[in-house]
Amino acid sequence: MRRALNQYAQVSPYLAVGFALTIAFVLYPMVKGMYISFFHYNVIKPDTSEAAGFGNFGRVFGDPMIGTALRNSILLALVTVPGQWIVGVMLALLIQVKTVRLKVVWRLVYYIPVISSWIVVSYLFRFLFADGHEGFINYLLVDMLHLIGEPIGWLQNTWSANLVIWLVSIWKGVGWVMVLYLAALQSIPQSLYEAAEIDGAKPATTFLQITLPLVRPLTAYVLINLINGAIQAFIQVYAITQGGPMDTTQLLNTYLYKQAFQYFDFGYASAISVCLGVFIFALTYTQQRSIGRDRIEY
Repeated sequence: MRRALNQYAQVSPYLAVGFALTIAFVLYPMVKGMYISFFHYNVIKPDTSEAAGFGNFGRVFGDPMIGTALRNSILLALVTVPGQWIVGVMLALLIQVKTVRLKVVWRLVYYIPVISSWIVVSYLFRFLFADGHEGFINYLLVDMLHLIGEPIGWLQNTWSANLVIWLVSIWKGVGWVMVLYLAALQSIPQSLYEAAEIDGAKPATTFLQITLPLVRPLTAYVLINLINGAIQAFIQVYAITQGGPMDTTQLLNTYLYKQAFQYFDFGYASAISVCLGVFIFALTYTQQRSIGRDRIEY
């Protein structure tokens, strides 16, 4: 008993620092945001803020731009999550093949976007898909390959701008998925694949009947993280389109940012963030329950 108390006494300063940081940078902002959501908050003179009750939340459910932002967030998840997962798994399987050389180099090449800054990557794609002949993609399609006659206004149209956002999101996340599945594939006993090969199983059958079932817990973990990342996306939209054209590429996070720091309507922005937080919590909780029941068994 005394030994246990001594151990707790030794680690208590570190635990205290962790708790203090959690309270200062997580719990306090969360509670403060929920408090602000019930006011017409005046950030300059907080004491003069007027109570709004549930008025800000009523605006959330009646604002047509929330519907547009929610649609874009859901579409971003529906497009980028399967895209990142499929491409990441394919790259992991290809690198895992015995005949592939320079495995470390390929891992590095595909993982570089993951560790690159979102700002840098977003501005890179903004340059690639710039309007007119200045954009590299337009230059490639018009001047080099002569596939189209006029440059495309990628960032001036709703769906083409969304396409650019989807592409940069997929490109940046593929390496993360690949690395996780490379680790998972290496943990699967080779005897299972050898037995399948002796039985005459085709590669597709081996993948569906052996690989996928054994990495199912990892798949659930990857998918929930990708979905949460898509719902909380911000930087790529803010850096590439800033919600344009005409706010048609706004996401929930970019729209609440606009309400807070352009219109200084912090009460309404906080109400949006609370609704978004509840939605993400419900999604995460549901998925975590299913993940907790999955175990890898050989």
